Amino acid sequence: MHFDDSPSSGVIPVPYEKLSKDALDGVIEEFVTREGTDYGDYEYSLEDKKQHIFRQLQTGKAAVLFDPDTGTCHIQLSDLIQRHGL
Repeated sequence: MHFDDSPSSGVIPVPYEKLSKDALDGVIEEFVTREGTDYGDYEYSLEDKKQHIFRQLQTGKAAVLFDPDTGTCHIQLSDLIQRHGL
């Protein structure tokens, strides 16, 4: 299955702080356990991966996007979002 990581038009940015702790944890966990996510040559625990993504959200390097067409949330790198003009 091919995953297109470019954000589609119509997505809505969601400040991660607006999500409940459980919802944010679920979005982050889904992201880090997604098949095809590459972390290079190192082995990281699930908690390490989740903390890494949380820090990216805190620093603005990543953002949560909501897709109203699918009713799902995604995490995307901020520079990719800017490149696509979203």
